[in-house]
Amino acid sequence: PDRTLWVDRLSSGRAPLGVELPEADGERIIRLVAAHVGAEVHRGQPLLTAELPETGERFEGILPPAAPGPAFALRKRAVSIIGLDRYVADGILTTGQAEFLRHAVRERHNILIAGGTSTGKTTLANALLAEIAATGDRVLVLEDTIELQCAARDHVPLRTRAGVVSMTELVRATMRLRPDRVIVGEVRGGEALDLVKVWGTGHPGGIATIHAGSALGALLRLEQLILEVAVNPPRALIAEAVNVVIHIAGRGRKRHVETISRVVGFDGAGYRLADALEATLPELPPVPLTAAAATPSSIPEQPGELP
Repeated sequence: PDRTLWVDRLSSGRAPLGVELPEADGERIIRLVAAHVGAEVHRGQPLLTAELPETGERFEGILPPAAPGPAFALRKRAVSIIGLDRYVADGILTTGQAEFLRHAVRERHNILIAGGTSTGKTTLANALLAEIAATGDRVLVLEDTIELQCAARDHVPLRTRAGVVSMTELVRATMRLRPDRVIVGEVRGGEALDLVKVWGTGHPGGIATIHAGSALGALLRLEQLILEVAVNPPRALIAEAVNVVIHIAGRGRKRHVETISRVVGFDGAGYRLADALEATLPELPPVPLTAAAATPSSIPEQPGELP
């Protein structure tokens, strides 16, 4: 609203560009994007969430009265995948952390990536997807907006569409598509319940991101999202389905993986977490195989129904 243009770079963080955009031009940009995607934006409907045609950048625009003046944010997709070796070279991961994550991917453990806005959760998920691509597994990638980049030869990208198909519906549909791994770009609603069901019933090796400030906070956030569709969150199922939680923090050059935690279980005191690097790699909790032969008909269809 103050007309200043800012740029947020992965390498250096956010800084002003030193130029101002007149309010009339800012409003014109928002209305132009709305016209391209067939959306309405005006004083009675001042918010616009869109994806730019062809190139796929995420766009968020706000008009008065929701803001003093026109404001928008444009989020570009990564032009390349940053591998785990690069994470180590840049000081974001330690060598031990990178080795642990490679091991967790090979052993098909479900990994939840937690962090705040712009901390690099999606970028780290792409690095893990690059490791998955070498396994030859069939990978289903579920997203609201195209951000994840999967190089696996056998992968199926699935997208939500407002008013057409929800993330919850996509997660349920994965059970009938014979996945080896189920990846969710960001867990932000009641689909959290269906995801832990899928992860916990014979489809290990998944990845998902979630907004949270710690490893424990990520599990509690899952509970909170599940409460949108169920009376009681299945804490034991969450502890069984989620094997590893990565917490990444900071922006730009200050970005770093703060903790990698193993989910040991759940008891009367709450979730039991352990530092992933304090135990030897083979001591990761085993992925349950008892439900490996689960069929689509055995998975509850109602959002509030627990297995």
